[in-house]
Amino acid sequence: MSGWEAGMLVCFGMSWPVSIAKALRTKRSDGKSRLFLSIILLGYACGLVHKWLHDLDWVMGLYALNFALVAIDLALCLHYRRHPGGRSPRRPGAE
Repeated sequence: MSGWEAGMLVCFGMSWPVSIAKALRTKRSDGKSRLFLSIILLGYACGLVHKWLHDLDWVMGLYALNFALVAIDLALCLHYRRHPGGRSPRRPGAE
């Protein structure tokens, strides 16, 4: 187990709840990259596989938690791109 690895996962992991809360509050996904979130998910999946195969310890839980949070953020991003919230655009002639 590496304390540095755990610290990195905790620091990165603190950003995902903030991003999820913002998406839920604004019901928008502006500025979020689906590709970026997918790459982050792949990275956490690789970390999980490595831990499972070579170094099974409690830090694996941090990888799993981060993976779940990013998956939720990506799901919200996809949902709000299909069903934008907030103010709906005005249609010409609609009053």
